[in-house]
Amino acid sequence: MSFHFTKAHELLALCDTHGLGVSAVTLRREVEETGTEEAVVLDRMLRYFVLMRESVKKGLEIKGLSPSGLSGGDAGKLYAYSQGEAPLFGSQFAKTIAYGFAVLETNAAFGRIVATPTAGSAGIVPACLLSLSETHGLDDEAAARALFTAAGIGHIIGANACFSGAQGGCQAEVGSASSMAAAAIVEAVGGTPEQTVNAAAFALMNTLGLVCDPIGGYVEVPCVSRNGMYAVHSFLAATMALANARCVVPFDDVVIAMRDIGRRMPRALKETAEGGLAVTPTGLRFAPAPAAARKPKQHES
Repeated sequence: MSFHFTKAHELLALCDTHGLGVSAVTLRREVEETGTEEAVVLDRMLRYFVLMRESVKKGLEIKGLSPSGLSGGDAGKLYAYSQGEAPLFGSQFAKTIAYGFAVLETNAAFGRIVATPTAGSAGIVPACLLSLSETHGLDDEAAARALFTAAGIGHIIGANACFSGAQGGCQAEVGSASSMAAAAIVEAVGGTPEQTVNAAAFALMNTLGLVCDPIGGYVEVPCVSRNGMYAVHSFLAATMALANARCVVPFDDVVIAMRDIGRRMPRALKETAEGGLAVTPTGLRFAPAPAAARKPKQHES
């Protein structure tokens, strides 16, 4: 039987038919569609997780500012705060935020990251899985399998909407990443396929309408802080799903809504740096100079 799916209800039907979780169905889909052996596919995902962890480590060590001057050093500050006396909501809360910051600060410093699903949202899934490895003993192989859970949710979003901030706004980037992470958290701690998909729905529906307004066109502000904040958002969505809170709108419908909102969203709020934070007085200070202004002046002879 084929493991092909493009909708959440198809994914859940496959889970039910085969008695498998979302990660296992997604893994089998990858094996089936690529003709690659399962062990090879798993090993590749394991390498991705190792790279994610390295990007967090590198980001936590950054002290100086990025070339743009917009980011750098805040991941380390957040981590230091998490180790201090009585951090708000406990140490792990601040560490999770720090890990999300760290990946985007690594990206701004031209370090290596794993786009999950994009560079601008690459910190959310690693932050959640690394945090979960510290609180729930998630080992590297389990984390790699959780990445297949995230991939399954991402596949549905990609097949029916988009990941591009230029097409759908930041809801398509950070919203998708948070949705993928929430699902990964739930399955990693033993949630059912239905709870896993509901977590994805909770996370995505509560990011709908999020605009993409990067200051100066750089993937830094507000991107860095959004990665930290929406990693926590993923845990909140996972908590609601694990508690069996009623998720009224199915994930497939939430994806359709995101696609519709993205199409209606003004161009100025979709990665053009022509609206939102990018055109505030502060934002305009970081706007790249027009091409004509960048040309060196010719000296008269």
